[in-house]
Amino acid sequence: MKKYENIYFIGIGGIGMSAIARYCRFKGYNVSGYDRTPSELTEELEKEGIAVHYEDNTAFVPGNPDNTLVIYTPAIPQDMGELVYVREHGYKVLKRSRILGEITDGERCLAVAGTHGKTTTSTLLAHIFEHSGCGCSAFLGGISKNYGTNLLTAPNDIVVVEADEFDRSFLQLHPETAVITAMDADHLDIYSDLAHVTEAFKAFASQVSGTVIAKYGLDITARDTSARVLSYAYDDVRADFHAENICKDECGYFTFGLKHPQGTVKGCRVGIPGWVNVENGIAAAAVALVSGIAPEKIRAALADFSGVKRRFDIHFNIPGHAYVDDYAHHPAEIAAAISSIRDIFPGRKLTAVFQPHLYTRTRDFAAGFAAALDQADRLILLDIYPAREEPIPGVTSEIIYDKMTLADKILIKKEELLETLEAEDIDTLVTFGAGNIDRYIQNITDMMKRRYGK
Repeated sequence: MKKYENIYFIGIGGIGMSAIARYCRFKGYNVSGYDRTPSELTEELEKEGIAVHYEDNTAFVPGNPDNTLVIYTPAIPQDMGELVYVREHGYKVLKRSRILGEITDGERCLAVAGTHGKTTTSTLLAHIFEHSGCGCSAFLGGISKNYGTNLLTAPNDIVVVEADEFDRSFLQLHPETAVITAMDADHLDIYSDLAHVTEAFKAFASQVSGTVIAKYGLDITARDTSARVLSYAYDDVRADFHAENICKDECGYFTFGLKHPQGTVKGCRVGIPGWVNVENGIAAAAVALVSGIAPEKIRAALADFSGVKRRFDIHFNIPGHAYVDDYAHHPAEIAAAISSIRDIFPGRKLTAVFQPHLYTRTRDFAAGFAAALDQADRLILLDIYPAREEPIPGVTSEIIYDKMTLADKILIKKEELLETLEAEDIDTLVTFGAGNIDRYIQNITDMMKRRYGK
């Protein structure tokens, strides 16, 4: 990277791309880029002095191929004009995953992989290092509410990375320590079936030099890697790291002892509610313990954790009325989130809003989505958010809708969402999805405050 003056990003507004863009600017490069639409992330980049444009126009590409590195996200269509142009005009062009591999090469890389849970876990891990005074650089898949960013920087050689399995991106990484949170079937447009997903995660584990900490029950063993293999779980005593003496208060916060191979860290409490976040906290604490962070500092950091935007994000909570937003876009994620919401708000009527993400994912997991969403009391189902995909004949949100046994459900367009919610008496509301449903969060929050008070 040192030979370049300019680094140009195609798809700069993505959560992973924007973190790398911020890092490159921090390192002194001239950074600019394209994204399809303005967003809160692109607005923040522009405020930080990074030029962003929103039309496919080669005039914005820096003119000298010899001193310009181009980084693109695989979410960009291969026939996109700017991407075609830089490939045909001699620019050095790298995928996002490749540059992340180069940045972490030679560093103490602590990677969090998994088909769900990795964003909260990696953000927790980065927060433990930061709060303990050790510090780290971190490339996160969400916006940390403690720091208001998806990038942390530090002068040491510790780098926390969310290791993305999409497009096998995580195989560019060679971590010192890695967490594997889940290996569910996902991204079947890339992998075709669960066996190939598992194969990729085993290949990732084989690239770890020190310790792999896998969710208890996952098929990751000493046969797959030369690294030490340890396990974690929420409360399964067979795992090397797990919670014991668990107590839950009336607001859904848990106090517990963190059992580990050398003893117990007593009196732990994660600063956000839900048993899922206890499990994420155990995974992050396990990496910190293996890395030498003192137990008392881990305990203090867990309690100070404020969460990640769009990850079990509670926007409104008064007696009798609550609103939670979550990025969940896989059946297992939705099921876990609903379980945690039920645990925090027992006996309440739960209305779920779901925006499916990708035609292929909807097609491949329609039955799983239906089963997970059946656990709500009422469902408001939106149209599919296509992201990078073209429509697939016969694949609409109706294939989820038709497989559900829940009687209280409706199918609407997203433009009708606010009007629909206004007409309903809401007890506990959750919005799910990885598309553009986040554009409605503030309006929904404002509506809840107006109707039910602060």
